[in-house]
Formats: sequence, structure tokens, C-alpha cells
Amino acid sequence: MDFKPSERARSTAERVRAFIKTHIEPVEAQHWQEILGQRHGGDWTQWTIPPRVEELKAKARAEGLWNLFMPDPALGAGLSVLEYAFSAEETGRSMMAPEIFNCNAPDTGNMEVLWKYGSPEQKERWLKPLLAGEIRSVFFMTEPDVASSDATNMAATAVVEGDQIVLNGKKWWSSGVGDPRCKIGIFMALTPSADGGRHGQHSMVLVPMDTPGVEIKRMLPVFGEYDEPHGHGEVHFTNVRVPVANFIVGPGKGFEIAQGRLGPGRIHHCMRCIGAAEQALELGIKRAIDRTAFKKQLINLGGNRERIAEARVAIDQARLLTLQAAWKIDTLGVMSALTDVSAIKVVAPTVLQNVVDFAIQLHGGMGVSHDTPLTAFFNQARALRLADGPDEVHKGMIARLELMKYGVMK
Repeated sequence: MDFKPSERARSTAERVRAFIKTHIEPVEAQHWQEILGQRHGGDWTQWTIPPRVEELKAKARAEGLWNLFMPDPALGAGLSVLEYAFSAEETGRSMMAPEIFNCNAPDTGNMEVLWKYGSPEQKERWLKPLLAGEIRSVFFMTEPDVASSDATNMAATAVVEGDQIVLNGKKWWSSGVGDPRCKIGIFMALTPSADGGRHGQHSMVLVPMDTPGVEIKRMLPVFGEYDEPHGHGEVHFTNVRVPVANFIVGPGKGFEIAQGRLGPGRIHHCMRCIGAAEQALELGIKRAIDRTAFKKQLINLGGNRERIAEARVAIDQARLLTLQAAWKIDTLGVMSALTDVSAIKVVAPTVLQNVVDFAIQLHGGMGVSHDTPLTAFFNQARALRLADGPDEVHKGMIARLELMKYGVMK
């Protein structure tokens, strides 16, 4: 295995780093302070996008730093999963950066689904404006009334009636649905089939957000933060009707598509976690060097040097594990990387959570304010230990795959 970045990967990551330093870092604190200053709480109907977002996106696109996650060179940067990982780490150091490069979730995963599985008509209508950064999207999967850690529990339905699909059900933690630019959703639901087997009963369906029967009920705060103007919503679907052509691939293909969607997406999440952990450690060390208590630098108090060493080891271990997963996806395919993908999904957010917790402690009261990005990083880390499957599900997957080597099949 060779995790050394290719020249293309190295140069792209350097350009991303330079763009963030030159264009994003100088305005990011002000950007979030302005959003905080005009907060509308959970009333997403009042949310707006600051003009600087589109201005920065235009600059990034003009510099060729656009759709970096997309391996098709006709649509994006043409980077492999491993090559993109280095740029993803750079963007993770900023809460603002992923959107500026059109590399933000859930759009990246939705674009990959449409690129891999969408019909020509679906690509023209939805993928094209998503790639251009003109609209945003949402992925409807988690449900309030069932234990969504087992995705086969899904109660929402997508049933064929003539030339239409009828959608019913409730979804929540639908990230990005509060964004005023969110125009399309991918709805995963039960499409009962006598011949489909356990993983052939679900479908992914494209749902325009203005379709009758789609109703955003509320935005859900994470530790009191509504993540304006992005948001995580509860959405109800009541007899929503869309054409049969809105199936992605076809009925019963939901889990098959999900396997292709989640592998690369978890690499993106985990490398951003590593970038955020690097930023948190850097902020913590600078704070500990600059501050004095009891006539000593904080860096020399309370075992802080040992904790810095532990953080460095943990971050580097998480990075190597994530790069290995990316390499396996590129060379062997997603199915050969299942253990690795589950492992990084457990490791990277936990490392970020622990490093940020340490950095907050070094900052004292400032660490739990909005004066640093640490609280946002902590929210991100803790939520990611639930999103795309909780830690326990991924550990169960790792154990099951390991035990299969010994003939234990259940």
C-alpha cells in the first residue's frame, strides 16, 4: 500500500490550503458572527445565505477548485478517493470551506448517486445544477418512529400506483433541508417485494421539495444549535406523488445504491474530522503556550504535554487508517473495504471529539463560546458518532466480518 499523495493530489491540496488561508480564513469568523447576529432560531423560512458564500464559490470555481470529490474529470477534479482525501482534510479545518468548493454533504453523496445510478433525464434535471452549485439537496433516510440504526426498520413507503410512486412517512435529521436553495431530495423508503429478500425491499426516489404533500415540520437543534442556514429537519410525506421515472435505478435497489454512496462519503467525513482535529490541536497548543497560570505556561501544567502527545498519535493513526480505507476503495472496491470503512467511521469522529474536548479545556471559558470553532467541531464530532450508523453498528460489522474468517456466519 502506498499512501504517498500523487503530484496531482499534493498540488490540489496545496491550492485548497492556500485558497482557505487567503480567502476564507480572513472572513470566516465574521461570517459566522453575522449569522449568529441575525438568528431566526428554528424558523427556517427566514433563513438567508450571506452574499459572500456565492462570491467565494465563484472564486473557487474560477481557480478550478470545484467538485474536488468527483472522480469523473468531465464533471469535477478527476481525483481518486485517495487523492481527494488530502484536500478533504484541508477543508475540514474550516466549517465554511466544504461548501465553497461544492464539496459539502449531503450534496456530495447525492451527486455521486446521480452520477453512478441516475438516468440521463435525472442527470440533466438535478445533477447538472448540483454540480454547478446552483441548488442544494437533502437525503431522507432516518425516521423518528423506528430505530434507524437498523435501516431495514424503515417504515416510510414508496408504493407504485400506475405510472406514479406514492410516498408516505416521516423523516428527520434530514440535513440541509432548511437551506433556501434546497430543491431536491432523495427519499429512501420501503417498496414491498415478495421476491426481493431482506435488502431488496427498499428504494431511492427523487422528490422535488415543492411536490404537494412534502411538509417541513421543524428544524432540530444539535446541542441547542440549529446550524443555520443549513439545518436538520423533520419532514412529513403525505400521499406525495411523483412519476415512476423518479426511481433511481428502479424499485428495490435502495440498499445496493446505498453501498456505493456511503463508502466514499465516509472517507470524506473522516478526513474532514482529521482536518478539524488538527485545527483544534493547533488552537489548543497556541492557547497553552500563550497563557500563564500559577507562574507557568499552561503547556507545562496538569499533564498537558502528555495529552498533546496522545492527541498527535491518535490523529496520525486515524489518518493512516482512513487513507488505507480510501486506497482499498480505489484498488479493490467498496465491498472489499467494509471493515476499513466501518473502522474509520468509529475512529475518526471519536478522535476529533477527544482532541476538541482537550482543546476546549485548554481554552477555559472561551472554549465553550462562539469565539473559537471548537464548539462547532465538537457538535460535528458527536453527531457523526450517530450519523450514517452509530458506533455500535459499525463495531458489530467489524466483528461479524472478522468472525467470518473463522467460519462464524452469524
